[in-house]
Amino acid sequence: MSIAFGNPDRPNSYIGKTVPRPNAEKLVQGRGRYVDDITLPRMVHVAFVRSQLAHARITGIDTEAAKAVKGVLRVFTGPDLAEVCTPWVGVLAHLKGLKSPPQHALAVDRACWVGEPVVAVVATTRAAAEEAATLVEVDYDPLPVVTDTMTALDPDTPLIHPDLGDNLAFQRLHEEGDVDAALADAHRVVSARFRTARHTGVTLEPRSILVDWNPAEGQMTAWHATQAPHMMQTVLATHLDIPESRVRVICGDVGGSYGIKVHVYPDEVATAAIARVMARPVKFIADRLESFTSDIHARDHEIEARIAVAEDGKILAIDVDDWTGIGPYSVYPRTSAIEGNQVVNLCGGPYDFANYRAQTTVVFQNKAPTCQYRAVGHPIAVAITEGLVDMAAAAIGMDPVEIRRRNMYADDAYPVTSPAKMRFEGLSHHASMNKLMEMIDYDALRADQAEARKQGKHRGIGIASFIELTNPSPFMYGIGGARISAQDGCTVRMDPDGSVVALSGVTEQGQGTEAMLSQVVAEGVGVTPDKVRVITGDTQVTPYGGGTWASRGAGIGGEAALQAARALRESILAVAASMLQADAGKLDIRAGQVVDADSGEERMPLEELGRIVYFRGDTLPKDLPRELVQTRHFITMDYPFAFTNGVQASYLEVDTDTGVVTLLKHWCVEDCGRVINPQLVDEQIRGGIVQGLGGALYEEIHYDEDGQLLNGSMADYLVPMAGEMPDMQIGHVETPTGESELGAKGAGEAGTAGAPAAVMNAINDALRPMGAQVTEMPFTPERILRALGKIDD
Repeated sequence: MSIAFGNPDRPNSYIGKTVPRPNAEKLVQGRGRYVDDITLPRMVHVAFVRSQLAHARITGIDTEAAKAVKGVLRVFTGPDLAEVCTPWVGVLAHLKGLKSPPQHALAVDRACWVGEPVVAVVATTRAAAEEAATLVEVDYDPLPVVTDTMTALDPDTPLIHPDLGDNLAFQRLHEEGDVDAALADAHRVVSARFRTARHTGVTLEPRSILVDWNPAEGQMTAWHATQAPHMMQTVLATHLDIPESRVRVICGDVGGSYGIKVHVYPDEVATAAIARVMARPVKFIADRLESFTSDIHARDHEIEARIAVAEDGKILAIDVDDWTGIGPYSVYPRTSAIEGNQVVNLCGGPYDFANYRAQTTVVFQNKAPTCQYRAVGHPIAVAITEGLVDMAAAAIGMDPVEIRRRNMYADDAYPVTSPAKMRFEGLSHHASMNKLMEMIDYDALRADQAEARKQGKHRGIGIASFIELTNPSPFMYGIGGARISAQDGCTVRMDPDGSVVALSGVTEQGQGTEAMLSQVVAEGVGVTPDKVRVITGDTQVTPYGGGTWASRGAGIGGEAALQAARALRESILAVAASMLQADAGKLDIRAGQVVDADSGEERMPLEELGRIVYFRGDTLPKDLPRELVQTRHFITMDYPFAFTNGVQASYLEVDTDTGVVTLLKHWCVEDCGRVINPQLVDEQIRGGIVQGLGGALYEEIHYDEDGQLLNGSMADYLVPMAGEMPDMQIGHVETPTGESELGAKGAGEAGTAGAPAAVMNAINDALRPMGAQVTEMPFTPERILRALGKIDD
């Protein structure tokens, strides 16, 4: 039976409705079960001695004092673990030229960044392990340090990895059309230098892992705060030489990830290796201080960019030169080249123009490794594109909304291929802009801005259109040889009491996966969401899948759940038809009841059908299929990615005496395809906006020239606080993808993608009458005052 989503004639349609999170009550009562809540018999704790130098040769390690601490059981060095754990190399075959040296669980002969794990101390308590770690003496021979991205390839810059020949990890140049000719013939060419600051995720729950090795069964079990359990299963099996079928990864409650917990970390692999050596459970919970030096960082980019426009505002060309520093290693297995690669792919995304040139240069440096973090590359690409568009509008005296309308792809133009060769199935830039204009009342806002200026208040309006990459196919990782699944699966079964259990490869990270899946399965089967129990994050139980990343949960995991639920529905109706001596095509399931499809008359509750199938199957025809469990998998096939789009607006005030920015209001219109749960989507967008505002105004990791982290604590590293956040209004346009019946794309990264650019443009709108402009994030009071000429460089 075909289900029309949102059909008002279908009383039990749950798609498009706000349904409470099924795990909310558990979490607010403090009954969540995170990794650190788990205690196993004979469990021990590991603490790591981390390098205090950015680059140094390890010449000696004295562990005697540490071993004498009460409770200490073992101390491991890099060579110790290298005997049981093979190194890894973070490259992908389709990123031509990408290179990186082998990386070990513990540094073997060199430390390459402040925070790299060098020694592991295992004790019966965490306190004992941490105490002993302070007593380990490591002798270092300092080596030259490389910290500056822009000089990393200079001939006189020392090589971090001499065997690689240079400090270049990856470089990609994409050219479409004749950019130089377009620049030469343009009415105006506007150039700018952008910088996005290195920052990190600061997840509420730090990275956590507990690993048990049972030699009697040859079984490894890891309780892991991870976004991708099946990926980690493969990693642990591969590098610890264990059959993949004998590694089980369990991901329970997770306190936020944002991409931080989708990577392979040396200390976590070391924990697993130690568990195998000691044949007992080993727990590692990162503390907040070491998280700043060991969690991946992101967004460390410097960009020179140009835009060429005609007199009528038509974009003729965009030219981008992006440089990014990634630390001393490309992070395994997703690599550290993806962020720069995304900048090339995404710049200019909303606009219909012909000539495009973009290059990313990815270099090694002696800082913490960088890798994928929420909205990978998007905030950078959007800031470049939207910053240039605003500057071009100002240069030719055109309204910033009007110049966008003149250049955005028409909503009826799809499918189209962008100058970056990204294929767009269907977007809604004009409809989204129109909705945004209605929400903010643009003319009234401009009038308010003008009135404020008369009163000496410097307010600005910033607009940022964007595209967001979601639902990635194997073209993201699989094509490059990485065992990272782009498909996902779901098993749905009906139990004897008529309730339904759904097991999904998508993981719950706090974003509402369980609520989304319960709605989709309830819709597909014909029960209420409270009758659906969702189980995620267990490689031994759930179907194989990619997990949670790139806003793929609803679009891929949700579609697999819908298909499995519909298949179960057909199985139930086949049995019901036999029991009721009716035509299955004339029956339906609504609110847990088998009903007459036309009249809605209740014919049989599902629990009665379950009782017969499970306990009195002898009363059913011998040849009647009675499998009340169905599994389906889904993968996108027609497009490499399902792109979404949207537009954000920021209204703010700049104090030109102090440089302080006050956020007054923020809006976002997002087209994420079919909206399954409006409240969840709005929560995701608001949360993403907050992270984007953090990058725009507050977050920046500082290193000195010796590679020492200068602000590695919450006392010095600023994050956005609730009191500083503006009211955020969210609107939606829905353009479902045709790749799936559900039609869902993704929404988890949209807020982060557009917010920094909107804030930048709003600040510059406020400063433009004074001839000032800022393009270096975060836009701190110091940088704003410097742009105004009120303090010297």
